[in-house]
Amino acid sequence: MKYDFDTVINRRNTNSLKWDIAEGELPMWVADMDFKTAPEIQKAILDRAGHGIFGYNIIPEKWYDAYIEWWEERHKFSIKKDWLIFCTGVVPAISSVVRKLTTAAENVLIQTPVYNIFFNSIVNNGRNVLQSPLKYDGSEYTIDFDDLESKLALPQTTMMILCNPHNPVGKIWDKETLARIGALCRKHNVVVVSDEIHCDITNPDREYVPFASVSDECRDNSITCIAPTKTFNIAGLQTAAVAVPNEALRNRVNRALNTDEIAEPNSFAVDVAVAAFKYGGEWLDELREYIFANKNLVTEFLADKLPKVKAVPSDATYLMWIDCQQVTDDTDKLTKQIRQSTGLYLSAGAQFGGNGKGFVRLNTACSRKTLNEGLERFAKGIEVAR
Repeated sequence: MKYDFDTVINRRNTNSLKWDIAEGELPMWVADMDFKTAPEIQKAILDRAGHGIFGYNIIPEKWYDAYIEWWEERHKFSIKKDWLIFCTGVVPAISSVVRKLTTAAENVLIQTPVYNIFFNSIVNNGRNVLQSPLKYDGSEYTIDFDDLESKLALPQTTMMILCNPHNPVGKIWDKETLARIGALCRKHNVVVVSDEIHCDITNPDREYVPFASVSDECRDNSITCIAPTKTFNIAGLQTAAVAVPNEALRNRVNRALNTDEIAEPNSFAVDVAVAAFKYGGEWLDELREYIFANKNLVTEFLADKLPKVKAVPSDATYLMWIDCQQVTDDTDKLTKQIRQSTGLYLSAGAQFGGNGKGFVRLNTACSRKTLNEGLERFAKGIEVAR
């Protein structure tokens, strides 16, 4: 490989959310990679820092071009310049859109188990979380369309947050599934907010489908949240975008983001996004190969050492959703016991809703050495907890 993903980087004492924990503990929870970002992005940061002046910033043409060219080349989807609005992050955008495009006490639908911060964006704004649980057959998650439509049809349901690809189950929704979701949401006048932040971290032979690319119904009734931050491990630099093809809807979103003051870039936000999308492709391809091998390692380790614990097959993200239902029905308790006995810090599944109480989420975006250590701690912790 041209790029180095094997070297273990010491992240302690760097004000890291992930690593600001007790000595000897091993964090494999939050969706934050332990790899240095692409050298091309590091260079862009150093070049910008070298200028020495960090005043107010505008969005230049090159920022729009970078997004448009990346989505055209990588995802075969043509985004128009007018659709794009800069924002400081996907979560701030989702919270702003929930706050400004829905009314207090209305329902915002999510498909659980799903990214836990969606709950915060809904509840913190005085809206109701409406779960449409995914169906799980012991191996794969699918959508319960009868349940989905019955809940979309409720008069109080005005928005759906779609996770595409889906965190934590690693599911890439196919075109037919997305089209069906889009048709139901249009039928029942429910706006779709599609969180596509994990879209570039798919298995090497798999490609995600942008929700807005599927049909006119999907395009004209959606707000898509995208960013280079998850892909290139630059979340701390606060750079993202929303793409809204429908002009009337876009005007409302634009007003929301600007009145919430999350539509202005810091001095590095533009240059890192441009560098990522223009020069980061080769680094990303190698990253995807490395993560794919890591996920296979997890699956094989569990099958060999912990046959009662299994990884749900994953086509996207670097997060593994691990089924512990044959071991426990309470992974809140299990993860606490594992952390106490081994120092391994995992995400308990209950916070993701749905059937999450029997699952844990494990982050594989680390060196192979770190991953192997984490798996050994996991096996030991399961044994101690029995």
